[in-house]
Amino acid sequence: MNDLLRILAGPLLWLATFSAVYGLNGVVCGVCAGGTAFGDVSLPRVIFAVAWLVAIGLQLGLVAALHTARLGSRSSFVRVVSRTTGWVGLAASLWTLFPTVVTSSCL
Repeated sequence: MNDLLRILAGPLLWLATFSAVYGLNGVVCGVCAGGTAFGDVSLPRVIFAVAWLVAIGLQLGLVAALHTARLGSRSSFVRVVSRTTGWVGLAASLWTLFPTVVTSSCL
């Protein structure tokens, strides 16, 4: 993994998961607009929660990979910056994708 990819991996993964989850929001709301029930929780909310958890899991996996010696950089500056941007991507995923789980899913 080259150094530029190490540094940009966290924000790029956040961008991909953000686009996927909110794209999924549009598709699910278009298909399940009636609010099909799944127990006490609507099916769209379950789908959004699973998508959010998958996105968080991917970000956590990336942060863990950036802390390993195998995928880390030999340069201490790149290692610190790439780990920091990995954590920033994780925080961005937590913050920006959380509304899909807690707010009304389909308007």
